[in-house]
Amino acid sequence: MAFDLIFKNKIPQSEKLIAFGFVEDGEYYRYHCGIMDGQFNLTVMVSKNGNTKVKVVDAETGDEYVLHQAEGAIGSFVGKVKNSCLDVLQQIAESCFEKRVFKSEFAAKVISYVKEKYKGDFEFLWEKFPENAIVRRHDNKKWYAALLTVSRCKIGLAGCDKIEIIDLRMVPEDIEKFVDGKKYFWGYHMNKKHWVTLCLDGSVPLKEIFERIDASYHLAEK
Repeated sequence: MAFDLIFKNKIPQSEKLIAFGFVEDGEYYRYHCGIMDGQFNLTVMVSKNGNTKVKVVDAETGDEYVLHQAEGAIGSFVGKVKNSCLDVLQQIAESCFEKRVFKSEFAAKVISYVKEKYKGDFEFLWEKFPENAIVRRHDNKKWYAALLTVSRCKIGLAGCDKIEIIDLRMVPEDIEKFVDGKKYFWGYHMNKKHWVTLCLDGSVPLKEIFERIDASYHLAEK
């Protein structure tokens, strides 16, 4: 369904949902509005883990309208109802959700850590590489971390399935000491004298990754 695609790879932000007009309702945030000049009432339910439910009800009869969700349904009226729903859902997606490209638990915790400690947001700079993002210091705009999705073989591991990694700054002496081809790797697509790569698959403990992020942040100050 087109409705599902709007929220694909996106995660809801509770404070933005509330600001938009959603009301917390148990495990969901609920939003009501009229569409089609008040002919229908649209209800959008967003769960705290990102699942979304959409319901359209005829304002006069109270009956649920479902034709706009039927793949084979045709007709100008059905199309208008569907487009009216899409317009509202697109506004909600743009106003209340953030992009979720990275799927691993470690990547999600890294993003939260950076946001909470350094007020940093990862930037997606490359249209051709939508699964790559960087974060930089606010004062001098220097990068201190990059989150990337690459094939395992690209960093020297066996297999070609995708893996999420983080590139971080590190002093050259420590890079020489830590790179082992198992937990620490030469900086992927970075200056290998000053950057190191870690996999976000549990091979390096989260606490250690956070410590490396802190060190990288301070190295980017120079």
